[in-house]
Amino acid sequence: MKRMQVSVDDKIIDRLIEVNEVISQAGDWKQTLNQAIIVLRKIFIYDNLAIYRRDPSGLIEVVYARSVGRGLAAEADAAWGEEIASQALAARQMVLKEPKDRTSTDDRLANAHLLGLPLFIEGNPYGALVFIRFGGPVFTPEQSSIAQLAGQLFAQLIHRNLILDKMEHLKGLEQQMRLQEDFVATVSHDLRTPLGFIKGYTTTLLRSDTDWDAATQREFLTIIDEETDRLAELIENVLESARLQSQTLRMNFHPVRLDALIREAAVRAQTHYRSLRIKLDLEEGSVVEADNVRLAQVFENLFSNTIKYAPGARIQITLHYKDDCAAITFSDNGPGIDKDFLPFIFERFYRVPGQASGTGTGLGLFICKQIIQAHHGKIWAESELGEGTRFFIEIPVTQA
Repeated sequence: MKRMQVSVDDKIIDRLIEVNEVISQAGDWKQTLNQAIIVLRKIFIYDNLAIYRRDPSGLIEVVYARSVGRGLAAEADAAWGEEIASQALAARQMVLKEPKDRTSTDDRLANAHLLGLPLFIEGNPYGALVFIRFGGPVFTPEQSSIAQLAGQLFAQLIHRNLILDKMEHLKGLEQQMRLQEDFVATVSHDLRTPLGFIKGYTTTLLRSDTDWDAATQREFLTIIDEETDRLAELIENVLESARLQSQTLRMNFHPVRLDALIREAAVRAQTHYRSLRIKLDLEEGSVVEADNVRLAQVFENLFSNTIKYAPGARIQITLHYKDDCAAITFSDNGPGIDKDFLPFIFERFYRVPGQASGTGTGLGLFICKQIIQAHHGKIWAESELGEGTRFFIEIPVTQA
């Protein structure tokens, strides 16, 4: 049987089909493009390739650049064709640019043949695609047609990436709206609870048909006082989170003994919760530049978080210094947090689903993170179900 000869045109079509198949794959668009241009180069020789995007102000910026041929070692010094990209975008059609002196071959990088193509997404100009050959040969009409088809395929890839980015953005907005709706419902409930107690006991005390003895009056007034504090704390947390998110809350930095600050916060926590078990392992003597009021708020929020969601758990706090940084670990041996929920616990309004306590508003850890970031530090958590939760804080000893 005689072997069938495959024409050059058929080979080109096969390669273009392969490029299309590569672009159709899911994954990072730049990695996909890396694979596609290698396949494309088997039928269309070029040394450099660049993709430009036009921003809303009309300026163009390179979003992808790759050197795959001659001049690879001098990639950083090679021109990426910004001028021809602008020309192609302005003309809305392909633009070719040949070197002024084609006879000189002493410096290939100085003799660049450029082909610029506008990229359109949904009929609107997105940017431009530039192919560069150093030292020739010139781009033939057939190669220009291949480049145009490649540009259309690359535009499809970029369009798909833009759609995926928009989808992720919409998912984030949807989650934020859901969290805000949950927050409104939670705050509404939490506001009604102390207000209900305050109203109920105040009305009872004001009844004219009953005389209350001193002990009962004191009991009722104590409840009113506690619920008023709870209401004030809730309102303050809402306002504080709003100020922190809008970055309108100023930090008052001055030298602070961090070990003393943590010890004072622990004493206050044990004063309110007599059964609280706290173990301290604090490196003493060092001073950091910080806002002591805001840092104390972080520690109090961490204590409050443990009391709410890991009642009865032992708390251990360590402090040591490394590389001009104060490192604090706040750990408990409570029920822990599922790994699926752990990445979200510092988000505003977020509450871990199914947790026993319904008193949280999802603001405490958010406030902690904002305060630590305002100190140019970082806070994160690690946890295993049944093995407790560990919060890690690192803040610089000195503030820039």
